Amino acid sequence: MQFDEKPVIVGIGEVLWDVFPDADHFGGAPANVAMHAAALGAEAWMVSAVGRDARGDAALAQLDAAGVHHDTVAQLVQHRTGVVRVSVDATGQPTFDIEPDVAWDYVPWTANVATLVERTDAICFGTLAQRAPVSRATIARAVGATRRSAWRLFDVNLRQIYFDSATIRASLTLANAVKLNDDELPLVAQLCHLRTSAPLDQLHELCERFELRLAALTRGASGAVLVTPHETCESAAPRTVVADTVGAGDAFTATLLVGLLTGHSLVEVSERANAVAAYVCSRPGATPPIPEALR
Repeated sequence: MQFDEKPVIVGIGEVLWDVFPDADHFGGAPANVAMHAAALGAEAWMVSAVGRDARGDAALAQLDAAGVHHDTVAQLVQHRTGVVRVSVDATGQPTFDIEPDVAWDYVPWTANVATLVERTDAICFGTLAQRAPVSRATIARAVGATRRSAWRLFDVNLRQIYFDSATIRASLTLANAVKLNDDELPLVAQLCHLRTSAPLDQLHELCERFELRLAALTRGASGAVLVTPHETCESAAPRTVVADTVGAGDAFTATLLVGLLTGHSLVEVSERANAVAAYVCSRPGATPPIPEALR
């Protein structure tokens, strides 16, 4: 996508390495979103922390290579760069073993972060990086400091034991948009005590209760549903041969934000986001290069 002026999209939260049986892949949901946003033509930034170690240096190099600005990624001497050990089943579905007490648990608030969020058009955050108090406070402060017109997208990403009702409800209150998948929606509905049971009704209820501008539900091979207070859009996913699904939701999120910021219709946004996510599923790792035809 081409812009007269690039929208500023920020991922805030975890930067880490996904360690697969055969190779290591750079990752972290908000980092994946930032990398995909950069590939789609946005001015993309990452707010996080890595260790002052070999993995940390390699992480910054990956962001550099992807065109993601990282002046707002701290390098911490006392904490190592995060690692997640990933196993993938026969259907391509991943299982994660996430190391505790790593650099992205200590994302600091800095002058650079303060300056960045004041001019941000969209910021994406999740639950995982809120497992520790330092990063949780920085995320809340950064999201809260964005302009009223900015998209504040809560990309739920429930992982292991690192979520609870209070975090989810606080995040929904802080956000003005939410993206979740069809495994996460029932859990969010339970933890938020939603009154409705049908997925579409639950998306509308989330929008109403938390005054959201948008709720997005990804359904894997079944496509996606986008709901606003005044519009509903369902779209199918292109058929693809799945290598693994790691990063597909993050690709959807990045494409969604870019489309919203450039004034495309919900139908156009959803179809493009599904297409980019399907392509990512067809390649190993979270951030394969996006073909020119999908940009």
